[in-house]
Amino acid sequence: MQLQDLKLPGGLHVRPSSSSAADRVFLEKLHNERRDDLRLIDGERDFIESLIEMQFNAMNQGYGEQFPNALYFIIEYHKEAVGRAVLDFSQDRVHLIDIVFKREARGHGLGEAVIRSFMYSASQLKAPMILSVQQMNHSARQLYLKLGFVLDQIEPPYERMIWFPPGTRQIYAGL
Repeated sequence: MQLQDLKLPGGLHVRPSSSSAADRVFLEKLHNERRDDLRLIDGERDFIESLIEMQFNAMNQGYGEQFPNALYFIIEYHKEAVGRAVLDFSQDRVHLIDIVFKREARGHGLGEAVIRSFMYSASQLKAPMILSVQQMNHSARQLYLKLGFVLDQIEPPYERMIWFPPGTRQIYAGL
């Protein structure tokens, strides 16, 4: 990976998430957008919305418990929050726990650019990068394969994929 791979497209910025009200509101809206599946449940709207809110809180608590050293990022494009990423830099690897974009920000290469910047960081650390992807998320799987990730483990409905910085694959054999 070359230094130019780190360059993000003009207007794209990744910053640490804060505990500000603005970040919290954005993250809740982003999560709500992803949960249209729950809105198909036959039930009262207030119940469905409270279920989505409980899942948001449970997800964040689960990440906190499973990855206590994880870093949370807000992805901005032209100063507008368009996505978030959660990474853990421990156990001699970079774990991309979650990355998600607003609907209107998808399909424009922003995710690829951000992931490449994370790969660059992993490369500087000489650490492999791992992630899990839903088997049915074909577009994400294709992107990860394009970026050089390989299938490591299958645990339906997810597949764990791994990427090794150049020259480090032998060091991490058996990871």
